[in-house]
Amino acid sequence: MQEKESAGRWLLLIHQIPPKPDYLRVKIWRRLQRLGAVPVKNSVYVLPKSDQTQDDFQWVLREVVESGGDASLCEARFVDGLSDDEVMQLFRSARDDDYQEISRDLERIATSLSKKPKRDTESKKRLTVELERMHKRMAEIAAIDFFSAPGREGAERLIFAMDARLLEGSPVGNAAKAKSVLQDLQARTWVTRKGIHVDRMASAWLIRRFIDSEAGFKFVPAKGYKPKTGEVRFDMFEAEFTHEGDRCTFEILLDRLALTDRALRPIAEIVHDIDLKDSKFGRLETAGIDPLIAGIAMAHKDDETRLSRASAVFDDLYEYFRRKRN
Repeated sequence: MQEKESAGRWLLLIHQIPPKPDYLRVKIWRRLQRLGAVPVKNSVYVLPKSDQTQDDFQWVLREVVESGGDASLCEARFVDGLSDDEVMQLFRSARDDDYQEISRDLERIATSLSKKPKRDTESKKRLTVELERMHKRMAEIAAIDFFSAPGREGAERLIFAMDARLLEGSPVGNAAKAKSVLQDLQARTWVTRKGIHVDRMASAWLIRRFIDSEAGFKFVPAKGYKPKTGEVRFDMFEAEFTHEGDRCTFEILLDRLALTDRALRPIAEIVHDIDLKDSKFGRLETAGIDPLIAGIAMAHKDDETRLSRASAVFDDLYEYFRRKRN
């Protein structure tokens, strides 16, 4: 049974490209790069098997054959030589190279901005265009990051930091704007990554109690999800509400929606320190809440159950800070 399950884990495209025209080899290579395929031998490329990757490879195969070449597509499992783990590492290494390239571009943009004495309209417009290009590139790479390359997190943090710089001095946080945004966020489906932990637990509690009392929640894979009309994403890549710079999603929700209840700020500080592990605020209560949240995650795999248990914790924590005098 195990052998049968593992038999079709990979797809191999084996091709032979004619020597003419000269550009054909480069054209096919670029197409394979865009698909996220990696070479395991000369003219042999691999992708993890899925309906989408099979369709992608079949388009390449057709193009090779129609150009006078030869190509075959097959399901495969590696018996000897390369192991599955080694093949997965090939994918991770390829995507890490992509993420490092994005990180270098973002650092270059940040250095360029830091040399300017003040942010004028023209530089802000240029930053907006640059960030739009970076977000598009990040989305393209994330779509072919099949095995969660470790470089992704660093690149995302850099791009979130640049987003935060773009928002500096903008009126997005003023009360009138926040009220308008709040009115538009009612009876929505709020989408976040599966396996919720402290920031997603706390943010979901905040959403349902202070932002959208009729909120529904959907927990989806970290990559590849395409939002439907009316859905709002939080604490995930390209979400409407997520990390910006060194601020967690809970903090962003408070600031962007101008939630000024004084009992929410200490909760934000606790969530920040547990989530980012940087001890920025150093509240005494954090040492007690951290293992409690970890215990909820350890004891319950179901995200709805995690949310229910965590919401009770944050209800009581809110009441504590609401009544606390200092």
